Amino acid sequence: MAGNEDIRDGIASMGFEDALKELEQIVRSLESGDAKLDDAITSYERGAALKKHCEAKLTEAKSRIERISFGKDGAKTEPANIE
Repeated sequence: MAGNEDIRDGIASMGFEDALKELEQIVRSLESGDAKLDDAITSYERGAALKKHCEAKLTEAKSRIERISFGKDGAKTEPANIE
C-alpha cells in the first residue's frame, strides 16, 4: 500500500478541474468493483485527498469573488455574500 506522500503526490499543484476529473475517474473505478482491495483502499484515500483539495480550491475562489456596487462616490468592490 502507498504511503501518504504517494497518495497526495502532485495534488497540491493541481488545478480544480484536473483534480475533479481525477476524482471522478476514481469514483467510477471504485463503483465498478473491479479493483483489488489494497488498490481500492489506496484509490479511496487519494480520492479523499482530491476531495479536500477541490473543497479548498472552491473556498479560495469564493473568497476572491467580489461584488461591484455603485454609489454616489462611484464604483467600489466588496466581498460577495455567496452561500
